[in-house]
Amino acid sequence: MFANLTSGLDFHSKALVLRAERQRVIASNIANADTPGYAARDLNFKDAMNQATGAGPTASASSAQNHYNGTTNARHIPLPERTSGTLGGGPGLAYTTQSQPSLDGNSVDLDRERANFVDNSVRYEATLRFINGQSKTILSAIQGQ
Repeated sequence: MFANLTSGLDFHSKALVLRAERQRVIASNIANADTPGYAARDLNFKDAMNQATGAGPTASASSAQNHYNGTTNARHIPLPERTSGTLGGGPGLAYTTQSQPSLDGNSVDLDRERANFVDNSVRYEATLRFINGQSKTILSAIQGQ
């Protein structure tokens, strides 16, 4: 019964982790806006969330795969291997399409990155509010109010 109460929290906690990772990737893009040859990255939130929740074709449920990435359950989010501050080719992380050609080979579009940063920040805050609301609901149910 307790698992039914916390399943929503589990979903939102996974979303919060992925939102934080996407925020880090976007911040990295903004920080490297003047770095020659830098290729902007972004996290495909939908694919990463499908993989994290075990929904969709990208999810892996094999125990050998879970043992390899350090998880104990197929529904756990594996810890990504970090290479130079990014997910090392992890799920959902891809290069963004270059919208403006540049002479130095940098593919960061600052306007797009700023918009993505603000959008992701708002969604991160909304996820926090969902978690807070569900926690208060569970607490009031436990206290019998």
